[in-house]
Amino acid sequence: MSTMNISLPDSLKSFVDEQVSQRGYGTSSEYVRELIRKDQERLHLRKLLLAGAASAPAGAADARYFEGLRDRVRKSGKAGAHE
Repeated sequence: MSTMNISLPDSLKSFVDEQVSQRGYGTSSEYVRELIRKDQERLHLRKLLLAGAASAPAGAADARYFEGLRDRVRKSGKAGAHE
């Protein structure tokens, strides 16, 4: 694992220390790693949403479409119950 040193103003350092203490992180590094992971996930989701928005519609999302989704969920739930 690589090491990175960062400088924070006192107010941000206090905030980080408070979050570490209140949220059960072992160290400030764990807290910062979690923030970075969440930011990566957010950026990935944004990329997926933008790709979806730019794609052509696959079809109408009408009552029949949603009933088909419900059927798929019901069938997958029954299959999982037998395992």
